[in-house]
Amino acid sequence: MIFFLQESVKTSYFYGMNEELVILVNQEDEPIGTMPKMEAHQKAELHRAFSVFILNDKGAVMLQQRAASKYHSPLLWTNTCCSHQRVGETNIEAGKRRLKEEMGFEVPLKELFSFIYKAPFDNGLTEHELDHVMIGSFNGEPEINTEEVEKWKWMDLNAIRVDLELNPENYTVWFRIIFERFYDYLNNESSENESKS
Repeated sequence: MIFFLQESVKTSYFYGMNEELVILVNQEDEPIGTMPKMEAHQKAELHRAFSVFILNDKGAVMLQQRAASKYHSPLLWTNTCCSHQRVGETNIEAGKRRLKEEMGFEVPLKELFSFIYKAPFDNGLTEHELDHVMIGSFNGEPEINTEEVEKWKWMDLNAIRVDLELNPENYTVWFRIIFERFYDYLNNESSENESKS
């Protein structure tokens, strides 16, 4: 299923000296090449990505606020971490790497599901990703990389859902799409476990 977000999002992009390459894929997640990240956004090319959700024993999600220096979506709240896989890297390896880079800790991760979404921006760029959503458990405090993360907090799943309805502008465009899928997945899994007990 492909999700579209028809909403303008003000953002800016720049070309770095050592620009990250993303893995282009078809709708079956089969690699078909690589492309510089900004070019992929310009051309709305479907590429592989991942999103990590870390929960504590109380069921709260660790959210991060993106650093003020980020070149898009600065100071917006989002899931624990997200990024793009590198060539030759598994989804889990990529998730662990980025979690360590941004939040300063490592935990086992489990992949839950993947889906395609497309979110056009108001400057002609488009986020078009086949996103692999992963989950992990952690009860400590992260050691955030301040070049990537401004702040962090634990937030209850239901509180997030309510705040997304009331204050969507405080969250990244992709988090607003991904969270509903993540929330539904956890609720469905909980219902299935209850029916088996």
